[in-house]
Amino acid sequence: MKTYVEVFVNADGEKASVITERLLDMGLKSSIGKHDFAYRWKNDFVLNEVFRFVDQVQSKLNGTGEILKFRTIS
Repeated sequence: MKTYVEVFVNADGEKASVITERLLDMGLKSSIGKHDFAYRWKNDFVLNEVFRFVDQVQSKLNGTGEILKFRTIS
């Protein structure tokens, strides 16, 4: 199972390189194609874990002005 993250960079926001570094530090992997980043779940997950993960990403990027899109696929 993976959670994919698309980042819409704000021209007035943080640099893309800084956003990338923060997400990689959280265990996401960069991805080429439709999604910018992917997080591979190690075990079966509970929906609340996905919400906690999204909360963590939001907290990590708080104040950057970026818009995020999440998609979790089994």
